[in-house]
This record gives sequence, C-alpha cells and structure tokens, in this order.
Amino acid sequence: MLKDIRQADETEITSFVRAQGEKPFRGRQIMEWLWKNGVTDFDRMSNLPARLRESLKEHFTLSGLLIKTEQISRDKTRKFGFQCHDGLLVEGVLIPSQGRVTACLSSQVGCPLNCSFCATARLETRRNLSVGEIFDQVVLLQDASQKTFGTRLSNLVFMGMGEPLLNYENVMNAISHMASENGLGISPRRITLSTVGLTKGIIRLAHDKVKFNLAISLHSANDEKRNSLMPVNKSNPLPALTDALKLFYQETHTRITYEYLLMKDFNDSLRDATELADFCKITPCKINLIEYNEVAGSTHQKTTPERLQAFMEFLESKNLIVNIRRSRGQDIDAACGQLACKSG
Repeated sequence: MLKDIRQADETEITSFVRAQGEKPFRGRQIMEWLWKNGVTDFDRMSNLPARLRESLKEHFTLSGLLIKTEQISRDKTRKFGFQCHDGLLVEGVLIPSQGRVTACLSSQVGCPLNCSFCATARLETRRNLSVGEIFDQVVLLQDASQKTFGTRLSNLVFMGMGEPLLNYENVMNAISHMASENGLGISPRRITLSTVGLTKGIIRLAHDKVKFNLAISLHSANDEKRNSLMPVNKSNPLPALTDALKLFYQETHTRITYEYLLMKDFNDSLRDATELADFCKITPCKINLIEYNEVAGSTHQKTTPERLQAFMEFLESKNLIVNIRRSRGQDIDAACGQLACKSG
C-alpha cells in the first residue's frame, strides 16, 4: 500500500527527492505545495519536473476531502459534510459572528466517549482523521469563508466530531502546519483545542508547551453528575483533572476555558454554580455558558433564561470571567453537540 505523502515529514520527502536524482530544494517545494498551498493533486505542483510528479504518483497517495453536502442556517451558520477518500463522512462548521468567522473542526469519524448530551456519540466510531484530512477542513472552510463572507477565518476550534486528544499525533501535526509560516500562518492563539478532560493528554500538552488555547468540556464540577454525563470521568475524575490543568497552566501560562452546557434541573442550580466557582479557583480561566441543544435519544433539556441569568450572575459575583455562548446553527443540527452527519 502506498503511503499518504502528508504522513511523511520534510526529511523523508527530501530523501525521496534525492533518490530520484533531484536537488534537495525540490523537497521544500513539495512541502510548500502540500501545506502552504493546500493542493491535493500532484499535477498541480507546476514548478516540479514532470518526471518527479510521476514518481510521486508511483510512490505516494495524495487525496483531499470533498465537500459532499452544505447546509445554511437561518443565522448564516454553514455546515459542511466532508467525504474522505474511503467514503466516510465528517462535518465542519463555519460560524459568522460580529465580523469574525470561526471554523469548527473534527478530529475523528465518530467518537468513542459516549457523552450523554452529544449526537456524535450515537454514531459508530470508525477511525481517526489523518493529518491531511484535518488540515483539508481548514483549507476548504477558509475558501468557503472568503467566498461567502469575504473574509479569512478568524479562529479555529477543535469542537466538532471526535476527541482530539485520542488522535494526538495527527492533530498536533496538523496544527503545526496550520500555524507554521511555511504553512497557513494562522496564529496558535487563534486555535483552540477542546477536550473532555483526558488527563494524560493534557499532561502531554503541558510537556509539549503548546501555544494554542485549551478548552475543557466540563459541564459539571461534581464527579457524580459528571460521571453520568461523561463516562470518561470515571477514569479521569475531577481531582486528577485538576492536577493536570495546574501543570498545563504552569508550563504554558495559558488561561483555560471551561465549556458548560446548562441543562434544566440537572446542572443549573446555584449549588452547581458554587461547585463550578470553587473548581475554577485552580488557574486563571474563563467560563463559556452554553445553551443546551436538545439531541435525539437524550433526556436532557435546555435550562430557562432566568436560571441561566442567575447562574451567570453568581459566577460573576465570584469575580470570574463568564460569557454566554449562544447556540448557532440549531436548525441545521450544527450547534454544540449536534454533529451527526445528517443532511436533511
């Protein structure tokens, strides 16, 4: 089986180029075509000799995501269904807001973590996305943003399908190419990785001293409640998560974001807010309160506007930075927790 060229690093590509009797600078040209220009066809590498392009085809594969579906919300959010080379589908979302456009990216086909509030959990978990498949989402969404909204992407968030830390190597490599001056040149400070709180992965991020932002899909600061929402909490309980986040902040000095879906009569009381405020003392942070988007098969319901307001005001009284993140794209199943490869 031929190797996906986007799984090869520059050293390997340069060695291949030398073996074909070409100068080493051809390796750099190939890397630029792959990661700066985002091409997914060897024939588009127009400054390479024809014989080298043919050799690349004989020794490597290069295939990109295809836009299979596009849905447009009343609020102008756009959801895209991307088809992989093997026919599997993943989703990405463009979210316009106040002159900015955020791209929501996926890292896996499906997700194995079975969070009770998430539609992706109902899908069969198929595989990790490759470096190229993660990168292609940004290229395609960047193009769509420029064509539709007349502006480049403002922010990238790994909040789509899958758990990024279960696909660590490919996600990190893709982010490296997104942020590199020899790639897309997107500042790491405009990239956010969201995780359910896999402590080993967070510790690894800390040791790697990453420059991008970290968001924790928290939703409760009570282990019993979090266990019922997110089975992964049983092996990654809040005390262990606390230790991992302290290390992350110590190594990166990056403020952590907590994502908190408010669900009626489950995690929206002032007692829940008190537990959250106490948890948030561990490092500098900000909190995004999110309106719950009801999902088929889940018994959870959206909280009331009054309880949402009271919850926010309590947190603010504790001098915490709090934002209410209004759901976008609900009518096309593009909002938080709704991605499930539906097209109708």
